[in-house]
Amino acid sequence: MKTSLPKERYSQAGPISPVVLVTSVDSMGKQNIITLGMYMPISHDPQQVVIGVSPKRYSHDLILEQGEFVVNAPSIELVEKVHICGVKSGRSVDKFKESGLTAKPAKNVRPPIIEECYGHMECKVMNHVKCGDHTLFVGEVVAASINEDCLQNGKLNLSVARPIAQKNWVYHDINVRSGTSF
Repeated sequence: MKTSLPKERYSQAGPISPVVLVTSVDSMGKQNIITLGMYMPISHDPQQVVIGVSPKRYSHDLILEQGEFVVNAPSIELVEKVHICGVKSGRSVDKFKESGLTAKPAKNVRPPIIEECYGHMECKVMNHVKCGDHTLFVGEVVAASINEDCLQNGKLNLSVARPIAQKNWVYHDINVRSGTSF
């Protein structure tokens, strides 16, 4: 039996979302981190990803003004640090200091990578579109790096990486022990 959902609960019919930590900088190089559940790959050629950021968030203006961001992929072991970066504002708090995460220089963009994350995609903003109460930023991936132990035959090993997903602001471990390959 299926049940109809009221408009304010439509998202409950959808799947869980991956959680990423996105880094950005201001014009003076001040670094910031935002936790996002709105992330997806959008193109293979060129490699592009999309993130959704509310204009209310400090990171929104940093990304809009500087035109760069880094998508960092955290493992479930970082869930408490991820939560700190999601509930504190970079306007008033140094999230690197507050969370204990480590900023390392990226190869091709000004925002840093987060050392503790297993994967990093350095992006330059190619487009942005206002969609309801969020802005979608399309970023072209200009460099990417990953912890070697998270690769198996050149592909992400989910059992080792242990990415985070969320639904209703509850974090879940995507610890896949087996899967179906086609």
